[in-house]
Amino acid sequence: MYKLKLYVIGQTPSSVKATEHLRALLEDEFKDEYTLEVIDVLENPRLAEDDKVLATPTVVKLLPSPIRKVIGDLSDREKVLLGLDLASKEETGKN
Repeated sequence: MYKLKLYVIGQTPSSVKATEHLRALLEDEFKDEYTLEVIDVLENPRLAEDDKVLATPTVVKLLPSPIRKVIGDLSDREKVLLGLDLASKEETGKN
């Protein structure tokens, strides 16, 4: 099971795109094997501070260890998978 947090600022175009890209990737690759919490830094600045998030959008993979972070619009699927150290369907042989 993967546990991720996505830090955004409000409903800006970059926040919306990053959320859409990440949800699509997770649904396609990991269907029921993940949890995703979307956190608005304006509403919860302390959470961003606790996870040492300095820019948005940032996705943080908490589980499985180690913790990994990727910053940006999350449109490059391979970069996101590699940056978060996630195995794609092709790598695991799942369909």
